[in-house]
Amino acid sequence: MNPALTELWPYVVLILCGFLPNEVWRLLGLVLARGLNEDSQIVVWSRAVATALLAGVVAKLILFANGALTTVPLSVRVGAAILGFVAFAAFKRSVFAGVVVGEAALLIGGYLFSH
Repeated sequence: MNPALTELWPYVVLILCGFLPNEVWRLLGLVLARGLNEDSQIVVWSRAVATALLAGVVAKLILFANGALTTVPLSVRVGAAILGFVAFAAFKRSVFAGVVVGEAALLIGGYLFSH
């Protein structure tokens, strides 16, 4: 088999098994939610469930890190999350500001305390 194809097959599997099935559900949700009122019970409930799932994933990443993140001390990971939240609140609920500040704190703290 061609070496270039051998190196690409994991990406093909990722697209076919990870990306495409997810996109089908996202597209279906977009089509079905078009006529719903944003303040309706089902939309509010769906948003709450999505937020809870995301919070759970972030908490798991912070508290039970895998891979390269394990080299960053727990105190740095928690501190970066707190700083990200403070930036989010300080900049009029800007997700962009929260992510940028949290990521910068994680990178700087990881560099300073991992060596």
